[in-house]
This record gives sequence, C-alpha cells and structure tokens, in this order.
Amino acid sequence: ADVAIYARSLRKRYGTHEALRGVDLDLAPGQICTVLGPNGAGKTTLIQCALGLITPTAGEIALFGERAGSLAARRLSGVMLQDTDLPDLLTGREQLTLQASYFPTPRPLDTLIEETGIGAFVGQPYKTLSGGQKRRIQFAMALVGSPRVLFLDEPTTGLDTDARKAVWEGIRRLTATGTTVVLTTHYLEEADALADRVVVLNNGQVIADDDASGVRARVGGALIRCSTTLDTAALSSLPAVRQVSGHGRLVELLTDDTPTTLAALLAQDPAPGELTVRKPTLEEAFSLLTGDPESAQEVRA
Repeated sequence: ADVAIYARSLRKRYGTHEALRGVDLDLAPGQICTVLGPNGAGKTTLIQCALGLITPTAGEIALFGERAGSLAARRLSGVMLQDTDLPDLLTGREQLTLQASYFPTPRPLDTLIEETGIGAFVGQPYKTLSGGQKRRIQFAMALVGSPRVLFLDEPTTGLDTDARKAVWEGIRRLTATGTTVVLTTHYLEEADALADRVVVLNNGQVIADDDASGVRARVGGALIRCSTTLDTAALSSLPAVRQVSGHGRLVELLTDDTPTTLAALLAQDPAPGELTVRKPTLEEAFSLLTGDPESAQEVRA
C-alpha cells in the first residue's frame, strides 16, 4: 500500500500479439517517472492497465494497494490524455466545478486556478480558447481530485515556452507533496529535465529502468563529432568505434574508448574540423537502446 504503482508479471495479449510481456514495476510516492519507447512498445497498454481501462491478460497492477480500475484507485488518480474533448460551451471554471463534484476531497478551485495560472481565461467558454489554453485547462482538470498518482500523456504539446515551464513547475510542486507523476512525452529534453526515473519499453518489455544519467550510462562510451577526410569504412575500422553516423557535413563516432579512438583518428587525419567530444544525450541513448535510429522521434504514447 505504500507503493504508488505496483506491477508484477504484467501481460496483455491482443490475439496473437503480446503488447506487454511480463512487466515488473515499483514506483515510489513523489517520483516523476517518464515512460519511453518506440511506437508499439507497450507504453499506452501499460498506462491503460494502470488506469483500469483495459484488463491485463495475466499478472497484477495496483495503485497504493488498490486494484487498478477500482473506484478507490480511480479516486487516487488524475489523468491528462493527449486527445481530450470537453464540452465546448462550458467555461473552464464550470468544467473544473463539475470535475470536482466527482471526488470526496477536491482541491479548492480558486487555489487550483491560481497555481495553474489559468485565471485570465478560466471564465471563457472552452471553444473560444486557444490550443495551449485548452491544454492548461486540461492540466488543471487532472489536478482537481488531489491525485496521489497523476498520469500525463504529452502534457506540453501545443504550449509555448513560458506555458511549458509553468507546467513543469506545477509538476515539481506536486511531487514535493508526495504525488507520483507518470509522464509520456516525445520531447526527450523534457524527460531529461523532469524525470527522477526513466523506464524504457521495447517490444512489451522493460529494457531500462533508471534515472536519466543511468540510462545514458547503460549505453556507455562517448560521441566524437567532427569533419574529416576519412570515409565511413575507415572511420568504422578505428579502434573501439561502435557506430558511425552522418550529420550533414559532420560525422559522429560512438566509441567505447575515447583516447584510443581519438589517437587513431588523428594519426590518419591530423586536422579534423570542429572536433567535439561528449556523452550521449538521453535521446541518443534511447535510440541506441531500442536499436532504431528513428525511434527517438517516435516516442508518442
């Protein structure tokens, strides 16, 4: 009961396709967990199981000890989905008032409106709002019931920089009070900035479960980027090079031994241009872990 989300041997089959294949998960209160994975990895299925929208084929999943999908679990949860339709003619305040009526201890609306920064437009009919304003109303709706577990699916899509930062600040405030946040996003810099924990799914299984730096460390090595006279075959044959990729007029080498690779590179091309060395970003680590060079662009739930 003191674990925010508990899953054991979770499986979900659709015909012959197994979307989840034995997922284990323990999320502590107050964590921000980002769930990443290429299309078809099982992200949506996992979250739908946690929300009780679908029933697992096998295994178990619970929120603070309450069976996923039960009334008790739903009252513990807040949800902001990527695609949400709300009544066009109701104002934001009316939407929030209606949502609050479903919970035994809702947040005070005036406090919620101030904390989420929607006071300037909360009195307007929903259909008159911009896309970004609608997303902010939806974010406030997810918080009405004082959730202990908050599910956010692409929460900052359509928001400008200031609004995105405001949502980030709101998420951090929630976790400081013990709320657990489960986030899906295709902005991997958002995951890097927010997440205490990153869970990477691929083919229905957890292939990485760590903080962002730990996920990057699983990939290991470093990235050497430069312009060079050497062709791909010569670069691939350099010692300790694991992967060679092109970036316009520059090439990038993933190496397991930076000094050795650099020494060999400089021996064959003494004057490479724009030479930089750095650790992989979370986006690059994600792409390498899933084995799909395009997958970092396809992490929508």
